[in-house]
Amino acid sequence: MELKGKKVLVFGSGKSGIGAADLLGAVGAHPVIYDGNSETDKEAVVHKTDGTYGLEVYTGELPSEVQKSLDLVVLSPGVPTDLPLVKSFYEQGLPVWGEVELAYRTGKGQVLAITGTNGKTTTTALLGKIMKDARDSVFVVGNIGTPYTSKALEMKEDTVTVAEISSFQLETIEQFAPRVSAILNITEDHLNRHHTMEEYIRVKELITKNQGPEDTCVLNYEDETLREFGKNVVSKVVYFSSVRKLDQGIYLDGDNIVLKTEEEEIPVVNTRDLKLLGQHNYENIMAAVAMAYHAGVDMESIRRSICEFTAVEHRIEYVTEKNGVVYYNDSKGTNPDAAIKGIQAMIRPTLLIGGGYDKESSYDQWIEAFDGKVRCLVLIGQTKEKIKAAAERHGFTDIILCEDLKEAVKVCAAKANPGDAVLLSPACASWGQFDNYEQRGDKFKEYVRNL
Repeated sequence: MELKGKKVLVFGSGKSGIGAADLLGAVGAHPVIYDGNSETDKEAVVHKTDGTYGLEVYTGELPSEVQKSLDLVVLSPGVPTDLPLVKSFYEQGLPVWGEVELAYRTGKGQVLAITGTNGKTTTTALLGKIMKDARDSVFVVGNIGTPYTSKALEMKEDTVTVAEISSFQLETIEQFAPRVSAILNITEDHLNRHHTMEEYIRVKELITKNQGPEDTCVLNYEDETLREFGKNVVSKVVYFSSVRKLDQGIYLDGDNIVLKTEEEEIPVVNTRDLKLLGQHNYENIMAAVAMAYHAGVDMESIRRSICEFTAVEHRIEYVTEKNGVVYYNDSKGTNPDAAIKGIQAMIRPTLLIGGGYDKESSYDQWIEAFDGKVRCLVLIGQTKEKIKAAAERHGFTDIILCEDLKEAVKVCAAKANPGDAVLLSPACASWGQFDNYEQRGDKFKEYVRNL
């Protein structure tokens, strides 16, 4: 569709909506922003745009004469497709795109797109680094925080776009066709939006909808839904597995990641050379490696990039090594379940900093997950006595109570031996001592670097 001169309704006034309106304005369309919340400040919406084009803003009810004058509707990801107003657009015969479809049609180059219930952001960030290290023009966009639409007009024929795509964004694609796609896993999520698991799965699988035999789709062999789905995909399927050797694909063999093609077996990396830890992260790495390799990046370049990559901030994030002790920031481990992942990822004797705001959690399963890995538990915050009592019930007694995080870091540094790890993974919220988990993680890194 030629967008110039077209009147286009952008449904949603958030980051995505503003990105879409700016793109439409830049290509000569006439954008109209609509927000269903009648309290939305229209002036504030206009100020968020780049101000280079005329813009109409409507809130609350959309006037029928405006709806009748439209040529196209662009939905922000947060707008459900089964809203009565959206249904009326379809009934009117209007094309309804998502912002991903709009960006894809106006952008250039190749797209590498990642979806899945868990691990999308880490995999997207890692693949973005691999591609940036290997290619001149690379954009990392989508659900990771940068709207795809905000970068589309900067793309050239040789551009590679690495996109994190949510199920909400996949609902509204038409022509979107990644050169390489990946579905990392599918577990129950967003059923308030998709209503049934079957619909959620169907929408996730749409990422391959327009791929051809010359394209590649990377799938998790250990996800039964995806293993079955792979049998019917038109594009070339490459599986990854963290629990078994594959005849073809990429897999974890002991401490080694191996890529096996029809012609050869290629050693990728030993997991001990990585800064990302844990089986879930090895799966993310395998997906990113397979995508990059099938997008034409040589293995030597891939290997260099993945060994340099550090975790997404505050999630088992490698901070630094001091006196043979490695420090990890897992401040995002704000509940016992999330913090268990942090413990499971450790491959060294670990001094664990825990505690914080009391959300009335039980800490028994977290302490059971120490599994001989935790050498010392250093506790802070409102929950320190409660966690100490739980640990002692489970026979764990090497516990130190500290006044604050700064003291806890000093205590760990003094007590740690070369070869140990110090892990901040609190199993508690940060409130009371910090504004949020990001501030807590930033302070931890500051204290560690100042040791």
